[in-house]
Amino acid sequence: MTRMIFRSLSTRLLNICVASFCRAKQIEKAESVIIDGIRLGLLPNAVTYNILIDSYGHFVSIDAAYAVLWRMRKAGIDPDVVTFNSLIAGATRRCLLSKSLDLFEEMLQTGIHPDVWSYNTLMDCFFKVGKPDEAYVVFKDLILNNLSPCPTTFNILINGLCQNGYITNALMMFRSLQRLGFVPQLATYNTLIGGLCKAGRLAAARRALKELGKSGLMPNAITYTTVLKCCFRSRKLEQGLDIMLKMKNSGYTFDGFAYCTVIGALVKTGWIKEAADYMDEMTRNGIERDIVSYNTLLNLYCKQRKFEAVYELFHEIEKEGLECDEYTHTILINGLCKAGDIEGAMRHLNYMNTVGFDSNLVAFNCVVDGLCKAGLIDHAIKMFESMEMKDSFTYSSMVHGLCRARRFHSASKILRSSIRNGMKMLKADARAVLDGLSNSGCASEARWLRSKIMGARLLH
Repeated sequence: MTRMIFRSLSTRLLNICVASFCRAKQIEKAESVIIDGIRLGLLPNAVTYNILIDSYGHFVSIDAAYAVLWRMRKAGIDPDVVTFNSLIAGATRRCLLSKSLDLFEEMLQTGIHPDVWSYNTLMDCFFKVGKPDEAYVVFKDLILNNLSPCPTTFNILINGLCQNGYITNALMMFRSLQRLGFVPQLATYNTLIGGLCKAGRLAAARRALKELGKSGLMPNAITYTTVLKCCFRSRKLEQGLDIMLKMKNSGYTFDGFAYCTVIGALVKTGWIKEAADYMDEMTRNGIERDIVSYNTLLNLYCKQRKFEAVYELFHEIEKEGLECDEYTHTILINGLCKAGDIEGAMRHLNYMNTVGFDSNLVAFNCVVDGLCKAGLIDHAIKMFESMEMKDSFTYSSMVHGLCRARRFHSASKILRSSIRNGMKMLKADARAVLDGLSNSGCASEARWLRSKIMGARLLH
């Protein structure tokens, strides 16, 4: 009896060690612990293998996780519902719907009854691959199998509807669940508020935030930051700063991410002084800078035309051992273009190419736009033609640049090229070219181009 208790405790200790290594993403060491345990006479149990399956599914691949199931069976240990839930979760994480369905079917054929988490995970997979109707069928199957949905079930439903663009349906479900006695958790509110914010429904998001406060639950940093970003995206700066103040008054530490969200939004909307004040506050609070913080500060300095400070920041980034990303270089290139230093922008673009960022479309677009606005149309055309990748912004910059130079035939050619390549065409681009052609005596070409534009709009 004593030996059995000792063996049980030892196996539990083995599982704790395996789980610790797996959480640290050191699966090889976890495997070594199992091998050493077997040598000492400690045989792994279902829990041991389930930990491994979950870890492989999380950090390696679903095939690697499934291979552990084969080892488990070979060792004479039967898989349980946790085993298959972990496998289905691994497949869902990678949006492998067919694999998730196969594993669900295998679980049924093995005689294992799915639990609420089995259905939750499968439902989540359907939502992730854009099949909300099928996800709802899984939810109905859960009810038909006499299983009780848990709060996570409803969170998955609401989040899935929001992610697939069914915001109104998500809100209706939320209200229906409340009428049926469901008490939303903070995670439920955060999910709904996040969905409303992504849909640009700021007023509804703020109402949900107010309702959350009245429910007795305390909004967390995620709640506030989500609404904060939505306010700034909607150019509701005063509301955003009001949310920020409420966040501070609630005792939440305003971290680097939240500061960068505020500062970045203020810079984009031209509130440079306010952005500088918040950057100073961030520094005073001793928040350690990461590359996102540096990028935000770079953007601020570029808007202020403080290019000496910009280059000092580049030196500081290097000194801190951080690596500049594509966005870092693009901020400087865009800032130089806005300041009219096209030559400096092109030099930095060439430097950017030498350090391995040779396909940054945004940086090229900034230079093309800068060349056009500086009246260097021939240089802009040369760069435009050399670009392997182009988007609607590239075409739009060229069209407006050519129209400003009164080269309407060339602008018409670029516009037709954008139509052929399936780019999104701005109405302002089409109007500028058509008006230019008509006013310069090329009415027949304008009519022909208008027919091409109308045809493209009908197709799309």
